[in-house]
Amino acid sequence: MPADDHEPVEEFERERVPDRALLGLKSFVGMYGGEHIAGTELMIGPLFLASGASAFDLFFGLLLGNLLAVLSWTFITAPIATRARLTLYFQLEKICGRKLVVLYNVANGIMFTFLAGAMVTVSSTAVGVWIRFRMPGLNDLYPNSMGWVVSALAVGLLFAVVAAYGYKFLARVANIAVPWMVLVFLAFGVIGLRQLGVSNLSHFWSAAQTTIWTGGNPLPGQIKFTFWHVAFFAWFCNMAMHIGMADLSVFRYAKKWWYGLASASGMFLGHFMAWLSASILYAVQLRQDPANTDVLPGPMAYRACGIAGLLCVVLAGWTTANPTIYRAGLAFQSLVPRASRFRVTLVTGIMVAIAGLFPAVTMKLLGFVALYGMVLMPMGAVIFLDFWVLRKLGLQSNYAEASGTQFNWAAGITWFATLGACAWLVLRGGVQIFFVSLPGWFLAAVLYVLLSKLYQRKPPLAPNR
Repeated sequence: MPADDHEPVEEFERERVPDRALLGLKSFVGMYGGEHIAGTELMIGPLFLASGASAFDLFFGLLLGNLLAVLSWTFITAPIATRARLTLYFQLEKICGRKLVVLYNVANGIMFTFLAGAMVTVSSTAVGVWIRFRMPGLNDLYPNSMGWVVSALAVGLLFAVVAAYGYKFLARVANIAVPWMVLVFLAFGVIGLRQLGVSNLSHFWSAAQTTIWTGGNPLPGQIKFTFWHVAFFAWFCNMAMHIGMADLSVFRYAKKWWYGLASASGMFLGHFMAWLSASILYAVQLRQDPANTDVLPGPMAYRACGIAGLLCVVLAGWTTANPTIYRAGLAFQSLVPRASRFRVTLVTGIMVAIAGLFPAVTMKLLGFVALYGMVLMPMGAVIFLDFWVLRKLGLQSNYAEASGTQFNWAAGITWFATLGACAWLVLRGGVQIFFVSLPGWFLAAVLYVLLSKLYQRKPPLAPNR
């Protein structure tokens, strides 16, 4: 599909990605490194400490959870993406029908918009160190100064312009920024350990257990984290992308399915090393002033590495917000297929900038990403079962496309019923939100197969793939 005068970049939103547009492994290593070695790591790392995680729970929980995340991208998302080579939204339209996908895309786009807004919030804390305006605290929900408002809006609009230029441009930005950001995050951890009096590796584990991650009581407003909290959070904080299948839109460009392993660059450099480094910086802050519980990435990075730390916060927020805005733009663009993706992404970026004004999502980031994965997870199960299982059971895959229906009730009821069951477990059953999505996925899988058997009463109208 050639680009028109209003679309500066080809993105193949409603067709297979052609062979000429496929990308090599390096692009995905850079993209996942850039997205997950992020400014929000300076938020999440401290929140583990604020939640009272012990050293053992944090280290080994992160190792297990991040490994499971990489395996999810590699064996669940990438094989479907490299066979279908369609965006998540167009593939769901074939399965679910236009009207159901509209509902899903609204939910998906809103979730991605708020997540990208959290990146804007993080980068704005770096601007606040330079300009010295008042910044939000750990329990603040609303903007608390005009300087904060202006900074968040400016940062959000800058991010939107970059994201509008598409995936290839995002990959180039990430590949340039990632190696330097890795070194700065490593420096955060090393410098923080020195400030805590840890001069060599032989003293590290003792200090980790007694000085940093002591496993004590959580700070006010936080819940107590155990090994399983850490492991499930590390696995499911990106559930919408892998098990929820949002990254079909990313891996449709991959030459090989095993490029899903590229996600390890983000998981083990970002969601392991960077989280630990950020947690160490927060331990330094609490040791210097136990009353200072604010989680502000900009000031923490500046205290450790000066100007280099601030630049890292801005770039890390940028490289994470870019693909998130891109995904949100694709979700909203799919609602109006004739609209320019470039322009839709710019409008989405404005929404992201407004979301970034409010620190509520960022300060409650652990719970938000668990909610966001839970909301989008059932449709990931629908895609997985539709692609691999329905044909083997004699059922029609891509049923909406084959039958011409605008609303596949088998998929719709699966989504609504699974969310209802998960919500009941959290609100009435006493199950914490971090633990409901795994059984929720299996519930969605069973429901979709059973409901498809009931719903597909007439013979298929088109041949299976």
